Amino acid sequence: MRSFRLTMTLLGFAIVVLGAAAARGDDAAPSPVSAPPPAAAAPATPPPTAPPSITVIEANEAHGILGRYVRSPAKEDMGRLVDVIVDRSGTPRGAVIDFGGFLGVGSRRIVVDWSALRFWSVTNKSESITLDLSRDQVKTAPEYKEDQPIVVLGASGNLEPLQFPPDK
Repeated sequence: MRSFRLTMTLLGFAIVVLGAAAARGDDAAPSPVSAPPPAAAAPATPPPTAPPSITVIEANEAHGILGRYVRSPAKEDMGRLVDVIVDRSGTPRGAVIDFGGFLGVGSRRIVVDWSALRFWSVTNKSESITLDLSRDQVKTAPEYKEDQPIVVLGASGNLEPLQFPPDK
């Protein structure tokens, strides 16, 4: 109904323009009025795509790790894993650990290098994750603050920061 009204309006406009040109005695024909595309055109059907791939992971093979306790090799309590830091390609670069404090009071979040973590049995929720650093090494790590440069504490002994190329 809407496109019918629009078409009738355009047709009426064309008649008025042609009539005005004839009354003035213009020899040049007015430029043709093109009809607009239909108002409610159906979206084009996208070309068929391949079906998504499916991977089945057995329940005893993988599990979530957020909230898991982290311990040092000497079984010292290092806190809980609360987030994972990934780079632009989606590769895990670090783990955010809620470190220190007692019952959440006085704790702070730090970031440790992903490669410094050892996952033993992720399917057993009571198992902890081992961090290749001692409690004393982690005490001096700067606090992680979102939207600020991230200092990642690693176990390799290299104190030179990793540099990423700028976005293009």
